[in-house]
Amino acid sequence: MSAHNFHTLINFEEPLADKNKTTIYDVAAKAGVSRQTVSRVLNNRQDVADETRSRVKKIMVEMSYHPSAIAQSLSRQKSFLFGVVISGLKYIGPSRTLNGITNKAQELGYGLLLKEIESADDVKPVFQWFDSHQVDGIIWAVSEIGDNRSWLDDLLPKINIPIIFLTMGNRDNVNFVSVDNYLGAKMATEHLVSLGKKNIGHISGPLEWWEARQRKLGWQDALIAAGFDPKEEHCREGNWSSASGEQAIFQLFDSYPQMDAVFVGNDQMAQSALRVALKRGLKIPEDLAVIGFDNLLESAYLYPSLSTIFQDLQLSGALAVQKMAEMIQARLENKSMQLTPTIIKPILVVRESTVRNT
Repeated sequence: MSAHNFHTLINFEEPLADKNKTTIYDVAAKAGVSRQTVSRVLNNRQDVADETRSRVKKIMVEMSYHPSAIAQSLSRQKSFLFGVVISGLKYIGPSRTLNGITNKAQELGYGLLLKEIESADDVKPVFQWFDSHQVDGIIWAVSEIGDNRSWLDDLLPKINIPIIFLTMGNRDNVNFVSVDNYLGAKMATEHLVSLGKKNIGHISGPLEWWEARQRKLGWQDALIAAGFDPKEEHCREGNWSSASGEQAIFQLFDSYPQMDAVFVGNDQMAQSALRVALKRGLKIPEDLAVIGFDNLLESAYLYPSLSTIFQDLQLSGALAVQKMAEMIQARLENKSMQLTPTIIKPILVVRESTVRNT
């Protein structure tokens, strides 16, 4: 049976379950127009008179008519669904990103199908699942960790669904949205240098994460540019958690006793660094200046309040959705769309942990 005959036998514009529900035919009859005219109003077609459009919309409200989502997706050749692949929702960053994706998708009229994965060893089932649910596009919001993007070159050319990535290094063959982690780290370190600090340590996130490596590199390059010589003993690695920040700052105090400032890879670890320094009787920021990365809401209410780098991950998620919607529309219109990265510039937020209020 052909697709044409199938659609003729079954009316996809109306749900089959509720016989008492208002249908498109009921709206058309009351408005004195054809079913096709009501359909044109639903699809925002321009070939409908303003007076007719207004009358039909008014009757839809009066009759509590809600069009079938399946019918709309068929008529517009869109499912109005995005697939979202994410991991690490226990971390603040991915949850913020997902919040931005959700809000923007709702604004644009899209629903989301979510897959959380722990390992990217075999991503084919993920794509097959999304394909079976006929999503319009996929937002890959899994952080770049280790070799979890090794499948890209082999598999990406075979995927016939628009896809956009978040938080990853520059690639020529994909669309992506990312915060400039390297620049943020340089800004943080340069801020400490500008305060006259000469022995600036670093607590990194787990270095298998691309973001953590970028932040460490920004710290190193900023120190070198300022005439300092960053060494491995000036840096310790955490895992983004407050507990790891506490352990790392203790290790730095042992390996780098002359340290007078520290750039910490995220605010959670930085909060622990502040706590340990204060318990040691150090004056903040005179004896030790501390700056984090993230700008958690709580960071402004610590004592002393935490200087940090603001990365707008909600904006990152929203921009990914906006860009995906544009990619889908271009595809429907058979237009080519250039693969261009979207890089979000971070913002330095100065508080009491680096500059004492007078």
